Amino acid sequence: MVESAARSDGYSHQELMVIEAARHVRDGDVVFVGTGLPLLATTFAQRTHAPNVVCVIESGVIAPRVRPTPISVSDPKVMYQAVRLGSLRDVLGCLLQRGLIDLGFLGGAQIDRYGNINSTQIGVPGAMQRRLPGSGGGNDMASHCPRLLVITRHERRRFPERCDFITSPGFLDGPGARRRAGLKDEFAVTVVTDLAVLENDPVTCALRVAQLMPGVTLDGVRAETGFPIEAAPQAREVAPPTPTDLRVLRQELDPARVYLKEEEPVSGSRR
Repeated sequence: MVESAARSDGYSHQELMVIEAARHVRDGDVVFVGTGLPLLATTFAQRTHAPNVVCVIESGVIAPRVRPTPISVSDPKVMYQAVRLGSLRDVLGCLLQRGLIDLGFLGGAQIDRYGNINSTQIGVPGAMQRRLPGSGGGNDMASHCPRLLVITRHERRRFPERCDFITSPGFLDGPGARRRAGLKDEFAVTVVTDLAVLENDPVTCALRVAQLMPGVTLDGVRAETGFPIEAAPQAREVAPPTPTDLRVLRQELDPARVYLKEEEPVSGSRR
């Protein structure tokens, strides 16, 4: 069988996003994660640089050895060799809300300049244009995890100045806002996109460019962001994946390409 160009001659944007997100998972982290690209990133970290990662799945699964490739949080493939097959109460009440989760993976339709996430509705309250799935455990994660990690496509409509609705709180309206809302100040947001890695500025709390994907310029990121965004002083280019990285991701974690569907290879200047 002849592989596509993205698999044989290079790597796709999705593959690099997953591998870069995995680099932000630390050995020993307890990670609250669902399925999709976040699960690939977490299990990739577990198979490479962070063997002591503990996965916690919203359906109640704790510390599994995930088999390829689960399609939901209730798929038996996400339960293999788990330490516990518990309940939503176990993972939300006994772990997350007690402050025992180190890192939470979240997603949403909108992420604004202060890392707030909207997964509830498009259109401001009272003028809703489209209903979205809602919070699930998203608000709990953003309220109780000290670190959030997001993987998403970088499009202007996804990065507005202000979310239409705040489902999951980031830094709300800036410095000190989490404390005023009764949330912990110890908090950080990292967003991995196909254009850049964004992290909150420790002083202003606003998202800024920490890394650029290969071939992407800062002007290119600004063109696809709906708020003014600056680069961190030490901003650099994201390191490409190694052949070993790609082998683990493609052959061990998603051999059927259940999640890694994009085949366009990363090459040359994109913005």
